[in-house]
Amino acid sequence: MPLTYAFLDYGGPDLQRFLDVPAPEPGPGEVLVEVRAAGVNPVDWKVRAGMHRAFLPLTLPATLGREVAGTVVRTGPGVVELAVGDKVLGSTVGGCGGYAELALLPVARAARMPDGLSFIDAAALPIAAGTAYEGLAALGPAPGQTLLVLGAGGGVGTVAAQLAVLGGVAVVGTGSAAKRAFIESLGATAVAYDRDDVARRLQELLPAGADMVLDLAGGDALDGVAGVITARTRVTSVADEETVARFGARPLMRTGDPATLSAVAELVAAGKLDPRVHRVFPLSAAADALALVEAGHAAGKVVIDVTAQR
Repeated sequence: MPLTYAFLDYGGPDLQRFLDVPAPEPGPGEVLVEVRAAGVNPVDWKVRAGMHRAFLPLTLPATLGREVAGTVVRTGPGVVELAVGDKVLGSTVGGCGGYAELALLPVARAARMPDGLSFIDAAALPIAAGTAYEGLAALGPAPGQTLLVLGAGGGVGTVAAQLAVLGGVAVVGTGSAAKRAFIESLGATAVAYDRDDVARRLQELLPAGADMVLDLAGGDALDGVAGVITARTRVTSVADEETVARFGARPLMRTGDPATLSAVAELVAAGKLDPRVHRVFPLSAAADALALVEAGHAAGKVVIDVTAQR
């Protein structure tokens, strides 16, 4: 039976286990994928902790992870978009099931991999890169404008900064002092997020205010940079509804549709975008991979190589 890395109940890492489970059957509009690599995201531990249980009902135990790359081995009823043997990337059915040898993908959130794209890089794209691509599309940046990215050192910020720079946008990114060099390597100007100094530093860098703000930090991050948010500033944020409304922001949404996945995958395959995979772990070390992301110490993406020796 295929191996998965799951959590038995909501709570901490002590509830995570390897399990052998029956192969899932693809339903209508779904494909079964032999997983070659799985991306690791902060949302994975948040699901395990029970933070999303109000809107993401799961039958426990549930397999961790929600983005994979692999090869289609079976198609469900009515599937014509993908075929057995296709190399694909995408988000899993039901928001879980990625840290596994076999996983289900809905064709509405999957796409074929272009030539030249590795499974490791492909697995790093569906959640973070897809969110960054759609977040920037919502802001509509133009060459010569300025973009402030709050939380530029994470998976979404890493891609958003690169995409904006690629489009001729001047990017300023906030992050921890430890990620300064990493953020600057993306082509952005880095500002350490120190509540006592960030406002002054940003006003020096953006005296006329920012044209756009992509808030990936949430919480009270927007309050800390309010001095560079003007009436003309377009804001997209992961903050709560009240904060989003107060700043006239759009909530950051993600569809992860095939068009988005294909667009970011083509950019990586062409060498124009680097998903910045920070660490690759074998499936046997899935606990270590998730712990690194949960601790917030990863600069860029963490990926599990499911084909590596157990």
